[in-house]
Amino acid sequence: MQKSLAIIFLFSFSLSLKAEISLPAIFGSNMVMQRDHANPVWGWADKGEKITVTIAGQIHETIAKTDGSWRVTLNPMKASTNPLTLSIKGDNEVEFKNVLIGEVWLCSGQSNMGMSVNRADDADLEIMTANYPKLRIISIPPVGTQEVQKNFSGQWEALTPTSAQNFSAVGYFFGRQIHQSLNVPVGLIDNAWGGSACEAWIRRDLLQKHSAAQPYMEAWRKTENEFDPSAALTQYEKRLAQWKESAKKLRAEKKSLPKPPRKPRNPLTGQHRPANLYNGVLKPIIGYGIRGAIWYQGENNSSRAKAYRSVFPLMIQNWRDDWGQGDFPFYWAQLADFRAENSAPEDDTWPELREAQTLTLDKLSNVGQAVIIDVGEGRDIHPRNKQVVGRRLARLALAKDYGMKIPHESPRFKSMEIQDNKAIISFEHVTGGLYSFDSNDPLGFAICGQDKKFVWAEARIKGKHQIEVWAESIKSPVAVRYAWANNPKCNLYDRDGSVTLPVTPFRTDDFPMVTDGK
Repeated sequence: MQKSLAIIFLFSFSLSLKAEISLPAIFGSNMVMQRDHANPVWGWADKGEKITVTIAGQIHETIAKTDGSWRVTLNPMKASTNPLTLSIKGDNEVEFKNVLIGEVWLCSGQSNMGMSVNRADDADLEIMTANYPKLRIISIPPVGTQEVQKNFSGQWEALTPTSAQNFSAVGYFFGRQIHQSLNVPVGLIDNAWGGSACEAWIRRDLLQKHSAAQPYMEAWRKTENEFDPSAALTQYEKRLAQWKESAKKLRAEKKSLPKPPRKPRNPLTGQHRPANLYNGVLKPIIGYGIRGAIWYQGENNSSRAKAYRSVFPLMIQNWRDDWGQGDFPFYWAQLADFRAENSAPEDDTWPELREAQTLTLDKLSNVGQAVIIDVGEGRDIHPRNKQVVGRRLARLALAKDYGMKIPHESPRFKSMEIQDNKAIISFEHVTGGLYSFDSNDPLGFAICGQDKKFVWAEARIKGKHQIEVWAESIKSPVAVRYAWANNPKCNLYDRDGSVTLPVTPFRTDDFPMVTDGK
């Protein structure tokens, strides 16, 4: 009798230990799945467990591998606003309801991508009108780690005034435009992390082999070897105790208090350490069906702008290779204007970072850049006019991915010809014609001679796609720059009807950079 009871108990206990079917949080009720795409669905179960996945009449079966992982690939589906149910059945069953089929975009980068709708221009009006039940959003919480993460804490939600206010403003304004223009469901995935370095979004093994990343990697190897979180916390607690003792005396003497010591952050779990964000907030969603990605980052890399020329394309290629979805569209916002305006032409880090972003256009296919040199705020690194940023990114997607015949690409420098004491600058990607905003002539040009000392230049529009540049003090011009400053005074656009797109900042020279070797 005791033996029988023991066997029954052990059998019941073994059943309780069986792993229930589970999926990462990127799958859930209210999600949007990418239309016209063979969407992977994956998760975990018991080794050898038979898994059946059904949706919209499709039935797919597989067996969980020895590590418990399983994966199926759905047949492509057309866009649908009819709520579907995704069912995953094994020894137990998981159902995700209210699933729509449409367009899915990843919204990534640092704080200007993460900046929420409630901090953007006209936030009150934007929030009260944010009622789009077929626009779905999900945010991935910040996790910085060297250990590959398989999952995260989050869930899909329909876009409402409540859910919209804390979601990425750029992501929302981009997604809203796509949704309204195509009239199909749209899903937005936000995994941006404020202040993040580009290197944190790249696999470590790739960075180890990349020459331009070596100074950054070496600095981090030193930090990883020397930083002691426990010792840092002990030192902080000691300083805090001293501050409290001092504050007590100062209060008694009715004197002002110094600021208390700041609790130390652990850089090992932050957003700058190489591969931390790739492992923590990107890896858990890699493989989920998407149309493409939008990106707003670069501020943190401005001091390493020359290295960004190769590190940024490396990141994009890393994502594409690991996603296994080919060269999916990747569009970014070029850095806006920031800091004080220069009284004289000077070299600086932000124009070099913008140049690195522009050069990426020629290094990879299926990429695009939204120039936003006209929407920044000198005193705030987080400009509030995120509506323009979202719309310019949406123009790229609508034109390049959805076939709409609309202006979408800013003019770029093509060539320079010297005629006597003047430089004739020609541009490509001009649709309507060059146009100087708020003044008769273009502003923001600088010119130099053999001495490489730039002075402000006069400029005049010459035809549809050329600018004539000169300065009385420069008799034999050598190079021209436009909008080459952290916060340049510039006003040159391509105007096509009611649409104006700013000319891309550029330089014609290849003089030494202030970020060489950084």
